[in-house]
Amino acid sequence: MITSTANQRVKQIVQWQTKAKTRRQDGIFLAEGLKMYEEAPVGLIREVYLTEPLLQRLICRREQGDIYIEEKLKKTGYELVSEEVFTRISDTRSPQGILTVMDQQTYEPEQLLEGEKPLLVLLEDLQDPGNLGTILRTGEGAGITGVIMSRNTVDIYNPKTIRSTMGSIYRVPFLYVESMEETIRLLQKKGIRVYAAHLQGQAYYSSLSFTGGTAFLIGNEGNGLRRETADLADSYLKIPMEGRVESLNAAIAASLLVYEAHRQRHM
Repeated sequence: MITSTANQRVKQIVQWQTKAKTRRQDGIFLAEGLKMYEEAPVGLIREVYLTEPLLQRLICRREQGDIYIEEKLKKTGYELVSEEVFTRISDTRSPQGILTVMDQQTYEPEQLLEGEKPLLVLLEDLQDPGNLGTILRTGEGAGITGVIMSRNTVDIYNPKTIRSTMGSIYRVPFLYVESMEETIRLLQKKGIRVYAAHLQGQAYYSSLSFTGGTAFLIGNEGNGLRRETADLADSYLKIPMEGRVESLNAAIAASLLVYEAHRQRHM
């Protein structure tokens, strides 16, 4: 059992929790919590850190007939750490007692464009990790084929983003691109229509058809889309607003759009 917060492995994990550059250099990310471990692909797991109290609870589950976690721990292995150490390496206020170190995933553009009618979310300079994680989670529920992000978008492996995905990080393909403008032109050449969520939109999103290849373009939380990017879209669209509300949270706006596409495709 690791009992010292001065342990070198503990210091390494703390760096991974706090520094995106270190995560990128080492090609890893951290997934905290039992659900994130349960859903994690075994082939991506490098290390697992576990507290004694949680291990005892898992033993109780085994005695009640639930052996899945125990069998998975045998495959992946684990390191016991004291509760003090776990508090140090955890990024949550009420840690569950399990943290998984995982390999980062990489995707090719073709994986996001599979099928006859791809459904994509394009994110330009989104900064809130919770928004990004929610978009992945909601997007999976609505059946999107992937998320494409500008290089200045928040790190998808930010611990808060990972938690917000609730496991969707393992299943939704994603890419960072150097040029959103070039990406939009590429999608359009492949017959995918790009719709910009924009305050100057004239058409309500429910009046447009998303039954073919579709990409929704969502901008920065404070500044929206850059004019150069928005102007490349095939169409602006808007979401109805009542009262004095001018705009919605980026994740909520994206959720409305992808679920409208889902509704239209499953009528």
